[in-house]
Amino acid sequence: MHTDRAHDHDPTDRAHDLRHHGDAEVRDDGAQLIDLAVNVRTDTPPAWLRERIAGSLTGLAAYPDGRAARAAVAARHGLPVERVLLTAGAAEAFVLLARALKVRQPVVVHPQFTEPEAALLDAGHSVGRVLLRETHGFRLDPGAVRAVPEDADLVLIGNPTNPTSVLHPAAVIAELARPGRTLVVDEAFMDAVPGERESLAGRTDIPGLVVLRSLTKTWGLAGLRIGYVLAAPETIAELERAQPLWPVSTPALAAAEACMEPRALAEAAHAAHRVTADRAHLVAGLAEFAPDGLRVMEPAEGPFVLVRVPNAVAVRRHLRDLGFAVRRGDTFPGLDKEWLRLAVRDRPTVNRFLQALDQAVTLAGR
Repeated sequence: MHTDRAHDHDPTDRAHDLRHHGDAEVRDDGAQLIDLAVNVRTDTPPAWLRERIAGSLTGLAAYPDGRAARAAVAARHGLPVERVLLTAGAAEAFVLLARALKVRQPVVVHPQFTEPEAALLDAGHSVGRVLLRETHGFRLDPGAVRAVPEDADLVLIGNPTNPTSVLHPAAVIAELARPGRTLVVDEAFMDAVPGERESLAGRTDIPGLVVLRSLTKTWGLAGLRIGYVLAAPETIAELERAQPLWPVSTPALAAAEACMEPRALAEAAHAAHRVTADRAHLVAGLAEFAPDGLRVMEPAEGPFVLVRVPNAVAVRRHLRDLGFAVRRGDTFPGLDKEWLRLAVRDRPTVNRFLQALDQAVTLAGR
């Protein structure tokens, strides 16, 4: 094990607020701020998707029937329907995994979205951590793979990872698989990666693989709650037994089916390329702050970037005063108060943000 990595065996060492999410930055007194804290694509859902969802409202008297949406997801990934489970967002999937699977030694690879660990803790599990380090670019490399205890029977990692924006090679993630181990890969942001390269969705040759997908980020459906799980039929059956009856609403099912259509997939692919260009513009602008000590974690591959900046707490406070909300990083295990996460936005918004950041950095340095 590398000396700059650690596997945390102590479940009582939980200094981070695992329940803090980016939406907290834009609630209440932050409602009027320009939002760089939440990783939902702006100007979504598109009009055609809103129309499909609205059209489903005439069927609300009937109980939801998820067969068509489930079949659409299966066809999109080239899988039989028995390998698909629709959920009320990826968050429900985390709870199902924590409660339904007979897990003894779960491990979460951090820094990473914190809700999976919170769900495991709520279900009574003692959760181990493998911390990826800044000195290695927060990458899952062979040393980090070896840091995962052999007796871990559930390992969870994000790809691309929130908040680091690291896209791990699929082959390296696959090395985490073991007979008798459930390997959960959270691909909530994978459709923001051009070509979805390094995705494991659709793979059936990796033992214990569970892939989670969300439709809330790219399509702006956080308020509708829709996602899905791809896994072996026996795992899907276990998770489904733990679900309440009719867990996904009729409007959410309509959205899932619509987002699997060729037109939607083409639009998502176009959006991924646009995010790539807008992210490059943001990163180039942030590079101008290097003399101020700001560092961008690169290469960033998600619709957000992670930055380390001196006086980050004060910078974030001044940004709020200047009309911008950004995500604090210290709630993520493996990060501290010097980190901020910035959502990728369009160029005009980014340009205004960079001007505000210039002022905020100056004010924080006084």
